[in-house]
Amino acid sequence: MTPKTRSQMVEETRTKLIAEARKAFASKGYAASSMDDLTAQAGLTRGALYHNFGDKKGLLQAVIDQIDAEMLARLRVVQQEADTPWLGLLAESVAYIEMALEPDIQRIMLLDGPAVLGDPAKWPNQTACLKRIEETVQALVDDGTLKPVDARATTWLLNGAVLNAALWIAAADDPREAFPKAVQAFRQMASGLLADA
Repeated sequence: MTPKTRSQMVEETRTKLIAEARKAFASKGYAASSMDDLTAQAGLTRGALYHNFGDKKGLLQAVIDQIDAEMLARLRVVQQEADTPWLGLLAESVAYIEMALEPDIQRIMLLDGPAVLGDPAKWPNQTACLKRIEETVQALVDDGTLKPVDARATTWLLNGAVLNAALWIAAADDPREAFPKAVQAFRQMASGLLADA
């Protein structure tokens, strides 16, 4: 058996800590998750946590980065399966809103994440997502599907609507009741961008 390299050991440690943190943050919430319990569950020390992530907040950021990457992969599939770029943009937006019903996304991404890390629109991983949406919006303006609107402003407004719909659902007393209302309102609002609206 070949001994593990230092980089393999570091990656294995990071993977264990992220997995345990994700479970703890989803089930107990960020504030109630004990770093001692979490590192013990991973079979590691607090020193490993601090060495790899700096602190509990850094670990939360790593968990959010992992969940966000999974969400983006799912959203790309939804967008690519649509018949047109416009329907893809709508489907991707609705899929994001629907993810607010998933307990780990709801708790970690939409409730604890913004409370600890600030505005999600300013998280580092949002830049690529916003750029891709802006390119889609610009293409839809260029081909006449959408009214002649500024693509960047429209992207930020659409993103804000989707994000705030998801935040509203996550904080609702009955998220499943809030979801169809949010989707209906979003579709109605977004359809106002269509050139033939």
